[in-house]
Amino acid sequence: MRLFLASGNAHKARELQELADARGAPGAALEVLPASVLGGMPEVDEDTGTFLGNARKKARALRPSVPADAWALADDSGICVDALAGAPGVESAYFAGSQSDPAANLAKLVQVMAAVPDGRRGAEYVCVLVLLGPDGTEQAFEGRCAGTLAREPRGEGGFGYDPLFVPTGYTQTLGELPAATKHGLSHRGRAWEQCAAFCQAAAP
Repeated sequence: MRLFLASGNAHKARELQELADARGAPGAALEVLPASVLGGMPEVDEDTGTFLGNARKKARALRPSVPADAWALADDSGICVDALAGAPGVESAYFAGSQSDPAANLAKLVQVMAAVPDGRRGAEYVCVLVLLGPDGTEQAFEGRCAGTLAREPRGEGGFGYDPLFVPTGYTQTLGELPAATKHGLSHRGRAWEQCAAFCQAAAP
């Protein structure tokens, strides 16, 4: 089954394919393809205020370009920090400004959290995946990963805020943990497990 990812983020496409390869799906091999192979991702104003709403908009924007025998897959995700009343949340990709990049966003989170004591550094990663089928069938899957924020970024793995996020039960950040470990506990990994199970059941 082919899934076309409604995103220009190459890291997400690669991570989702890694998740698909690691999980496997007997009788229903899943191939995650970036929107770039369809000519690029249409511009979408992510203005719904929710992960589900934004993911749904992206899936619907890409669906007309997706081959008739394939599915559109959209991801909307972010980090919700307790001390910031849930921010940056759905604005995680633009935390340092509309033209910001992941490094700038990470640096801003380090800065705004600098004075926050260890006992108040709780955070949660959230991911919502939306699948949109050829016949209009829509399915949504949500994954969450609780943890805390380190004082400084650590590790070269992952992307986004991963080098700052320490999942509950671990002392290493997602940027330090092996990819296989991260995939098994991350918000995207948990959402993907549900998505892959649905795809396996829906496959001809």
